Amino acid sequence: MQEQMNSQDNKEISGGNNTIQTPAFDENIEEKKDDIQTDLSEVDEVEDEPSVNYSEFTEGQLVEAAKELMASNPETYASIKGNMDAIKHNFYRKLKAKNDELFQKFIEEGGKKEDFSAPVNPLEEELREILTKYKEKRSSELARAEAEKQQCLAQKKQILENIKGLLESDEDFGVKLPQLKKLQQEWKEVGPVPASEVNSLWKTYQLYVENFYDDLKINNELRDYDFRKNLELKTALCEQAEKLAEEKDVLVAFRKLQSLHDEWREIGPVSRESRESIWTRFKEASTVVNKRHHDHFDQLRSAEQENLEKKKALCEKLESIDLTSFNTYKEWQDKSDEIIAVQEEWKTIGFAPKKENVAIYERFRTACDNFFKAKNLFFKSAKEQLVTNLNKKIELCEKAEALKDSKEWKQTSDILVQLQKDWKTIGPVPKKQSDVVWNRFVSACDYFFQQKNLETKSLKSEQEENLKQKKSLVEQIKALEIGEDSNKSYAELKALIAKWNEVGHVPFKDKDKLYKAYKAAIDEKFDKLNLDHAARRMDAFKSNLQEMTEKGQQKLFFVERKKLLRQYETIDREIATYENNIGFFSSSSKNSSMIKELENKILKLKKERDMLKEQIKMMEDSVE
Repeated sequence: MQEQMNSQDNKEISGGNNTIQTPAFDENIEEKKDDIQTDLSEVDEVEDEPSVNYSEFTEGQLVEAAKELMASNPETYASIKGNMDAIKHNFYRKLKAKNDELFQKFIEEGGKKEDFSAPVNPLEEELREILTKYKEKRSSELARAEAEKQQCLAQKKQILENIKGLLESDEDFGVKLPQLKKLQQEWKEVGPVPASEVNSLWKTYQLYVENFYDDLKINNELRDYDFRKNLELKTALCEQAEKLAEEKDVLVAFRKLQSLHDEWREIGPVSRESRESIWTRFKEASTVVNKRHHDHFDQLRSAEQENLEKKKALCEKLESIDLTSFNTYKEWQDKSDEIIAVQEEWKTIGFAPKKENVAIYERFRTACDNFFKAKNLFFKSAKEQLVTNLNKKIELCEKAEALKDSKEWKQTSDILVQLQKDWKTIGPVPKKQSDVVWNRFVSACDYFFQQKNLETKSLKSEQEENLKQKKSLVEQIKALEIGEDSNKSYAELKALIAKWNEVGHVPFKDKDKLYKAYKAAIDEKFDKLNLDHAARRMDAFKSNLQEMTEKGQQKLFFVERKKLLRQYETIDREIATYENNIGFFSSSSKNSSMIKELENKILKLKKERDMLKEQIKMMEDSVE
């Protein structure tokens, strides 16, 4: 290469009265344009970040902060964009939280969702006016900036045309070189252009400058001086870029790197032997800063994804709640406390990714709303039922009070006993009325039975005699031997049961104990006779039915029939409820055990219902 350069003729370049001898070169001046361009195309776009954490500000403080930002007359409104966006986000987040709380309280107090109207917040209107003013200022600023960029683009295009004219000009080097330097200085002084034009302008500019030096074959001394100067400038940029690795604020380091890249573009080429090494050094320093920038946002995205998974888990937890499983106030209140705890946990979790954040919040809000809506419906229904139960019990009080002075001891006793049984079938009443209505009912019943006891003390000896007879029958049942002839043994057992039914009342304090002994004795014999539980119940029912028929106890007969009908209707409703519940779980395999349990309950209830149906029919047939 050196021999080729020495073999070429020297060329004279005239510049005023001086003549500069310029040797021919064996190499072209080329900058690593592609490498520079590739690196710039991979640069992250700077995201707007607020300089203040507004998350703990009140709504009033947020409005005041927005006013102060607008009153500060910022150099550019773009510089306060991150803070304004943060103020807006935190204000409406707090406003929505308050409105949600008011809405929930409104619903819990019995209000309808469509009737709810959030109160007007004067701070919101004030903030809107500030934001509107900010948007107008920002739009004007953007319009001016875009117009300036277009103007700068036209200027740079004109400079390129002037450099191109130098390339095509036949003027002496001494004239063209100062013109090139002047155009390069003008190029540096021109402001930013539209981003879409940066790369193409830079490539054209670099190409023209490189061609200028190559075509004119500037002399070694001048060229080397220029190369050394450019190398010093680029070395200084490398040092600045390397120090950015120590910058604690990743975003600040990244912004500073962009400025260094802009300066790099404006510096001319260096010698070929230094070209690769100096660019590699600058690129490696840039890579460190870019990687920190990438890692910073990767960590943010990772944290947001973790937050999303945590929020999904809370949504699934709420959505898995079986709203049909709560049947008491305590169960609903206990679960309400759990829901509130989950809501508090939700507040401790940070933001999810932007594209998912609104959707996951709506999902969580819907799950909470569904629970509290079901709770409100239960409480409303329960309150209505309490009032219904109170009216039923008041009606029983009135009936008992109307009978308390009756002298028809047996008939009235039966009616009052039935009223007491009816009382037990009625559910709870409002708490503040519970003791009052109970004392009223008990007082009426107690008064009658106290009067009855005064008149029926003579019955005590009769009941004592009945007690002896029934105890004797229990012992006879126990002593009954079950022989090979089961029919005969069964007939003997039925006869003893019939005798038991014929014996009158025993003292109340011995009633339960004696009946348990009697029940245990006949159950033992039934077990030995291999009769199942249903058969025993039907046999006992038939005996009682026969006894009532023989004694002409028609009133008791109708009372028992009404009781059986109520039991039948209750079981029928339970079956319908269970069958309806199966529909909620049949599509989910994870509820297979629950479905099996419901099916077993339904089967058992249907058997019970069939038996009641048969008993009712037997009673109706016995009347005909």
